[in-house]
Amino acid sequence: MKQQVVGYMDRVHGAVREPGSQCVAASKPRAQREREIAISHSFERGIREEEAAAGDVNSDNPGAVMNQVSQTREVIIALDRTISEIEMRLAAARTMQARSQGLSPSDSGSDQGSTRARLFFVMGIVTTFANRKRRDSIRQTWLPQGEHLQRLEKEKGVVIRFVIGRSANPSPDSEVERAIAAEDKEYNDILRLDHVERNGSLPLKIQMFLSTALSIWDADFYVKVDDDVHVNIGITRSILARHRSKPRVYIGCMKSGPVVDKNESKYYEPDHWKFGTEGNNYFRHATRQLYAVTRDLATYISANRHILHKYSNEDVSFGSWLIGLDAEHVDDRSLCCGTPPDCEWKAQAGNPCAASFDWNCTGICNPVERMEEVHRRCWEGHVADLQAQF
Repeated sequence: MKQQVVGYMDRVHGAVREPGSQCVAASKPRAQREREIAISHSFERGIREEEAAAGDVNSDNPGAVMNQVSQTREVIIALDRTISEIEMRLAAARTMQARSQGLSPSDSGSDQGSTRARLFFVMGIVTTFANRKRRDSIRQTWLPQGEHLQRLEKEKGVVIRFVIGRSANPSPDSEVERAIAAEDKEYNDILRLDHVERNGSLPLKIQMFLSTALSIWDADFYVKVDDDVHVNIGITRSILARHRSKPRVYIGCMKSGPVVDKNESKYYEPDHWKFGTEGNNYFRHATRQLYAVTRDLATYISANRHILHKYSNEDVSFGSWLIGLDAEHVDDRSLCCGTPPDCEWKAQAGNPCAASFDWNCTGICNPVERMEEVHRRCWEGHVADLQAQF
């Protein structure tokens, strides 16, 4: 138990005296820095007192031993909360400094002292090993390729990658790993996560996407989209641009569905009792097909991912992580249009869609076969032609 506490103290000292973060420390008021150091010292005193008390505990007295274990556990819990608070303060300080300079310090320890240009948004298209045909249908329609993808990043500050984890057998000789490595070599549009792909792990995968993306790119927004959704990148940019000056924003098509307590249902919620009596609904949250958060919120989720609860549904989990924060929820229905003729009619009416899918399929039904049709009829270039005609 003592080793656990010492490990936590090392993390506290690391957070307070983070290597290579002199610019962050300098950006903090002196009183705040002294307060954080005082917190660290107070916990050191507490640990010394615990150790002194432990020396007086009679090992033949089980009650005294259990009391000591309980006290030590409380110290560890308090330390963990303090560490999370300090990590968030450091992240917030980095963000404030980056905004004042238009740049941000690199999060990579191997690249200390370098800076990264601030991007507009990073979009992760969540996919799996088995969905190669879906990825190809997106590449052939709304996702730019090769030089065009690079220009989108350099000129517009928009990064888009397919997001996929590791197989249960991560050996480079495994068939699935060889296939995904060859695909990435061909297209250079895949972001690999240190995450094992398996059923029921999507909330964790989203957390890992945010953590990985934050470590590579510094952006105003981080966007998640499914691989069976049609996206108009330009319209998505316009929607996000309206909220770019806000620090904590959660954007999507907000919904609230019933909490399912029937074990045989696809949407069964093991934690249904937490939501009150039978028949209650979930709190309002963005539908899973496409949603976005600002950097501050992405950083919060990344820093606290080990203690954030994961419900059975990914979108419910994501909404729960933000429900208690001082964050603005933005409900934008252009992020959840239907496939043609719905998105086509809306475009003709002057309300073009950022994302289109079929609600009954929770994505485009038969996306491999229909993505091209949806793109042809609802693509923003076609939308511009329609608006010109009218």
